[in-house]
Order: sequence, then structure tokens, then C-alpha cells
Amino acid sequence: MTTTSSWSDVELAGIDQTDEVAVASRRVDGSLRNFVIMWAVSEHGSVYVRSAYGATNPWFVRALQTGRGVIRFGAVEREVTFELDDPADGYKIDAAYHTKYDRYGPRIVGDVVGEGVHGVTLRLIPARDH
Repeated sequence: MTTTSSWSDVELAGIDQTDEVAVASRRVDGSLRNFVIMWAVSEHGSVYVRSAYGATNPWFVRALQTGRGVIRFGAVEREVTFELDDPADGYKIDAAYHTKYDRYGPRIVGDVVGEGVHGVTLRLIPARDH
């Protein structure tokens, strides 16, 4: 059973204020893979990332494989678990991506919004600090 905690208001503000985060998954043996730079959004106290290149994208496959990893943004580094989000939440997460990233234009934002990526959305759940 995974023990989790909530994102702090400071952490959520950090996600909202930074364009790119670094995310790494853990291997089966617990070692950390290389970080991948990606976009992340917060919505109602949760943090989400999406696989812009679908369910076969290697980072996405590896994240689901162990379900554990690390996110870095600003001065924050946090252990997380990865949980496949309910595709029914897709449109509210689309709205968060549009709000945060539309200034980059529809071609780029189009890679991370729409029904095609609703099924490849991961919710990052912060692990409890020890």
C-alpha cells in the first residue's frame, strides 16, 4: 500500500509558474532513470502530465511499469507515484493545458490536448515525506 500526501500550495504554485518540469521513473530495482523534460499542469490540487506521443512512448511505458518516480521543478524535487488518470477527466485537464500553454500556438498545444491524449494522462501523486 502506497502512503501519499497532498501537494502543498507552494508546490502547486510552482507547477503553475514553470513551463517545464523534469520527470523520471524508477526502474524495477528502484534506481532512477534519466529525467525527461515535459509540460505539467495542476488542476484541483492534483498534478498531471501527458504523453504527447501516445501510449507507446518509452517514458510513458516505463512510468506505468513501476508506477514510481521523481518530479523536479524550480527548487523542488519530489518522489511521486504515477497513476493513469480517468479519461473522463480529460476535458478539464485540456482546459488547464490551454490556459497555461496556448501562448505557444495550436500546433504545439495540440500534441497534449484532445481525446487522443486523454487515455495517456498520468496523475502524479506525491509520496509522503519521511
